[in-house]
Amino acid sequence: MKARIRIFSVILLLCTLVGTLIYAHLGQSVFEDRSFFEKKKTTVRIWYTDDALTPYLQSRAVAYSESSKKVRIEPVLVSGLEYLENINKASLEDDNYPDLFIITNDSLEKAYLAGLALEIDNGAAYLNPEVFPAAAINSVTYKDKLIAYPFYFETSSLIYNKTYLDDMARENIAAEIDKANGEAAQEEVDASSESASTTDTEASSEEVVDEEISQEQIDQYVKDSIPHSIADILKFSLSYNVPDGVDSIFKWDVTDIFYNYFFVGNYMNVGGEAGDDVAQIDIYNTDTISCMKIYQLLNQFFAIDADDIDYNKVTDDFINGKIVFTVATTDILAKIQAAQASGDCKYEFAVAEIPALSQKFSTRTMSVTQCIVVNGYSEHPSEANSFAKYLLNDDSGDIYKLGGKVAAHSGVNYDDSNLDTFVKVYSNSVPMPKTIETSNLWMQLEIAFTDIWNGGDCNSILKEVSENIMTQVTGDAYTEETLPDPDDGSITEGLTEESD
Repeated sequence: MKARIRIFSVILLLCTLVGTLIYAHLGQSVFEDRSFFEKKKTTVRIWYTDDALTPYLQSRAVAYSESSKKVRIEPVLVSGLEYLENINKASLEDDNYPDLFIITNDSLEKAYLAGLALEIDNGAAYLNPEVFPAAAINSVTYKDKLIAYPFYFETSSLIYNKTYLDDMARENIAAEIDKANGEAAQEEVDASSESASTTDTEASSEEVVDEEISQEQIDQYVKDSIPHSIADILKFSLSYNVPDGVDSIFKWDVTDIFYNYFFVGNYMNVGGEAGDDVAQIDIYNTDTISCMKIYQLLNQFFAIDADDIDYNKVTDDFINGKIVFTVATTDILAKIQAAQASGDCKYEFAVAEIPALSQKFSTRTMSVTQCIVVNGYSEHPSEANSFAKYLLNDDSGDIYKLGGKVAAHSGVNYDDSNLDTFVKVYSNSVPMPKTIETSNLWMQLEIAFTDIWNGGDCNSILKEVSENIMTQVTGDAYTEETLPDPDDGSITEGLTEESD
């Protein structure tokens, strides 16, 4: 019996020595945390549907996993079809379900009511208004609860051909200098009563022009020329010396509500600022009717065929120099850069804030925010919240460099003034509402905008849209009291050639 004990002791000693030699060869110590008895890391899964995010999420997941002793992040790209339904099914069946998932803010009510969205950890303190703009905070607010993290956004703004405006500025500044030189020369002639050579005067003027026009002057002139209203664009179109190849001064996709909503965004209320309250719905009012009358009037100036236009066609024409101003989303910047890199685009472009309609009527764009949601079924909500905050604390600009997305929080270093302008526009945008009862409003508005663009009656069309939505909200047939038609003269002041 003692011999057996000795044999087992020798075997155990040999195993210990072998183990020590292996760890020594690997440069590790048996006394480090990474021992034979190391605990397995907790896996936190994040589901997403946009493959463009893959490089960014993978880089962040690796960095976080390497820095954490307890958590391993696993990004999972899944289909966007029946997305919430699949998250719910996986969660109920305990089948590799996500602890986090990325979803648009308009689907948050559905997710919350299904038990798939938890209130975020310490939300009121974390979503600081100095870092997260109102649009971002409103996008994740539901019934006074913060039920997601605002991750990145999309919105629209005014884009213009900077090359064309630079050329215009150079020509106009040269003309102003030439005029000033001519007037100065004439004054000198009159004062000295001596004759001056016209040829010499013109030559000296050209020399002064070449010497005096600086890029700073051009930039300032362009800045002063940027339209602050649709009325300004109309005035611009009447005085602009159109270059060869330009087909339109201002053109945008009039069939897509995302590029049209700014016309009524400041006066149409669908669910309140957070878009979560069906008691706050105001679609049909005097201001929205007035704004739609302005929208309809623009067809007389820009003659855009709603049956022969789409966003891709507009952006292609814009990049090719056929359009001076357009309304576009952030994706156009990557398209421009790709065209410039391939040598297919010789122009420079810039982003400006969305213009007002007139001195009386302002604008607000629509935005959609992609949010990070902590799954209500997650067994690791604390770890999930920590990784969500880790993503939102990234100010490096990698979310755009690697994923082509613009973060929903401020202070990110993009090193691009155009992206900074989009961030500013987003801060004052109208988030898409969350209310399930109004989910088909956008389809109805697209139809309404197209009918109005083609000459339909603004008053009756908006009244019908409101009645349809209110019928869905109340569950009973709803009839709006007909509002008197606003006076066309006061609405369109400054928007006609006669009033210019």
